[in-house]
Amino acid sequence: MRILSAADVQAAVSMPEAINAVESAFVQLSAGHAEVPIRTHVDTPAYQATSLFMPARLDHATHAALGMKVVSIFPQNANHSAPTIYALVTLLDPATGRPVALLDGTYLTALRTGAASGVATRHLARADAHVLALFGAGAQALPQALAVWNERPLERIWLVNRRRERGEALARLMHEAGITCELQLASTADEALAEAELVCTATSATDPLFADTALRKGVHINAIGAYRPTMAEIPLATVARARVVVDQHQAAWAEAGELVRARDAGLITPEHIVGELGAVAAGIVVGRTTDEEVTLFKSVGNAVQDLAVAHLAWQRACELNLGVEVALME
Repeated sequence: MRILSAADVQAAVSMPEAINAVESAFVQLSAGHAEVPIRTHVDTPAYQATSLFMPARLDHATHAALGMKVVSIFPQNANHSAPTIYALVTLLDPATGRPVALLDGTYLTALRTGAASGVATRHLARADAHVLALFGAGAQALPQALAVWNERPLERIWLVNRRRERGEALARLMHEAGITCELQLASTADEALAEAELVCTATSATDPLFADTALRKGVHINAIGAYRPTMAEIPLATVARARVVVDQHQAAWAEAGELVRARDAGLITPEHIVGELGAVAAGIVVGRTTDEEVTLFKSVGNAVQDLAVAHLAWQRACELNLGVEVALME
């Protein structure tokens, strides 16, 4: 079994490669060539934390994969400068069940989540969109910016965060990662949204981050932070008027706080979701229909993303001799 660190995964897979791998995985998911049970979670109330267990199988003709991700989300870790997310991904040989790889999933989680927003931006955002408003400065923020940077000709990114020092630190990381456009720290959400044609929300908010009226016409939103019914980043009015695409219908209706709240308020029905991102990427469902409409990609995360990127990382690691080989059974 090959063990890969976060540095190994980063060396093995670039953001453009991750975007393409996740796009392929979403297409397979929507076509019925994957099995993804609803994830199991175990809460730790004393720390306002949760741990998620996410198995999946992909049946691609040449890239079949089987595995599971375990991820723990402990928001209070930020108070003592520790990561808020830890994760591991296990890969099994889909033909024999033999464990073939164990990957650090913390970086992989951020990479695959950013990649999903890259796929959504590719298919839903206006082609001429060039200003991004990015909400949040945690582990997910940089990959979100990198993914959109790879898909649209960004001229400016507005960073929206409650703590200025975290926004400044994120700006430094973005420059180091090769993002060369102008970076601005926003004083308010409205200041950023007055210009933004693209929005990424990557927070643990339980209430909307901005007012619906602050959004420009034709904006595209990638909402990836709220992964439980008790969480929400996007106003219900925005959900109700937007063209909504999800990663997977079943998971979205079970876990996406914005959709659950809008449904319970009588603002939307299941038919309001136009389709899954995989169907949009495959050309089965139309994404954006006009330059004026608001589009929303609502993601709660899906194990096929982890599986696709982990499988690619393992293949590349074998080719490049990255990581450490361990004999579990002899």
